[in-house]
Amino acid sequence: MIFTQFKSLPQFLDHFKDEQTCKDYFESIRYKDGLFCAHCGNEKVHRFKNGKRFRCYSCKKDFTLKTGTIFGESRVSFRQWFIAIYLLTTCKKGISSVELAEKVGVTQKTAWFMDHRLREAMKQDTEKLSGEIEADEKYVGGREKNKHYNKRNRTGKRLKTPIVGFLQRKGSVRAHVVQDVSLWTIEELVYRNINRDTMLFTDEFSSYNRLKERYAHETVNHSRGEYKRGLAHTNSIESFWALFQRGYMGTYHQMSKKHLQRYVDEFCYRFNRRDRDVGEVFADAVHKVSVNGTLRYKVLIA
Repeated sequence: MIFTQFKSLPQFLDHFKDEQTCKDYFESIRYKDGLFCAHCGNEKVHRFKNGKRFRCYSCKKDFTLKTGTIFGESRVSFRQWFIAIYLLTTCKKGISSVELAEKVGVTQKTAWFMDHRLREAMKQDTEKLSGEIEADEKYVGGREKNKHYNKRNRTGKRLKTPIVGFLQRKGSVRAHVVQDVSLWTIEELVYRNINRDTMLFTDEFSSYNRLKERYAHETVNHSRGEYKRGLAHTNSIESFWALFQRGYMGTYHQMSKKHLQRYVDEFCYRFNRRDRDVGEVFADAVHKVSVNGTLRYKVLIA
């Protein structure tokens, strides 16, 4: 994959100094194996003299560099998109749409849409984890005591949205928003995300109990003050949740249940590339933007 070495925002801006440089870079990544039609995939394509549009000889349709990508037919410039990608991939706790709007030079509404489009491109990998795996759950939502008296929950049920996470030590993390944390939900997630030849570490939560039948499984009893016993602990996945919580409280302040998985994907994306060079991560993000389809505004708010 083509990537450029830069270690700071000034270096990044010096390299991507104008719109044409950004277009050339995006084209080099999207069409690294040759030009093709964004509509039908045909490789016989005519480029207009102005360089802004293409026409397919097969389906006769016109398209641009942005067609069929996360950028869509956005009027936001490539350079503004690139700055947004850089900020979202380098800010460990994320960047709010208000701050992004100020830095990129667009409205807050546009910045919010840009943020979610980029998160759509940051979807998690489906490759299973192996080795030593820690599993833990987190609950997201407002505290009842902070709500208006008439809106507080008095049923005794937990109304926060659960997220179940799996972290491979010295490796990647996976996290999924779920409706509940029942035994069947947890087991289905574990089977989908973790290989059989795995050492699994969890707390004493009852939904993990039957996993001993298929995995080498050890637990720590947090309710009795036990947080580490030999190799058994969940400190690494809890560190990831702490980072997510700092982003939730300090940057975004709230995350709607509807879009929560996209926020989770964003944090997982950055965490899984924490040891990579900034330029390599940026190139990877641009690649993902180029191969993922358009997310329309009406679909996002539906």
